[in-house]
Amino acid sequence: MSEKIIFFDGVCNLCNGFINFLFKYNQNPIIKVASIQGETATKFLNESERVELATVIYQRNGHKYYRSGAVLRVLLDMGFPFNSTFIFILIPSFIRDSIYLLIAKNRYKLFGEKDTCRLPTPEEKERFLP
Repeated sequence: MSEKIIFFDGVCNLCNGFINFLFKYNQNPIIKVASIQGETATKFLNESERVELATVIYQRNGHKYYRSGAVLRVLLDMGFPFNSTFIFILIPSFIRDSIYLLIAKNRYKLFGEKDTCRLPTPEEKERFLP
């Protein structure tokens, strides 16, 4: 499968903000998105991956990336100027992921959450997977 899929917590305002950012600054329809709580996630993610809502997962070229590695690879695939952030891959993952997990652990408190998963606008529909 050549499609790239971002799996995210559909009720998290921070996660939804990341998806809004992607849609605003990257029009490439090859990058799709799916809620971890949705049908597509049950097809591509194992149970432990679907339970861990604090982790964004990026499936790309047959490989899954997690947490900060996922975010950095999404930004890389968005092209210039966002791909310049890939320099942060040089920071050891245990440091990057510690910061990621600190934010993820407090994301509802800091950014809030929705009652239900986000629904795509008509313009976004082709990029949202169920």
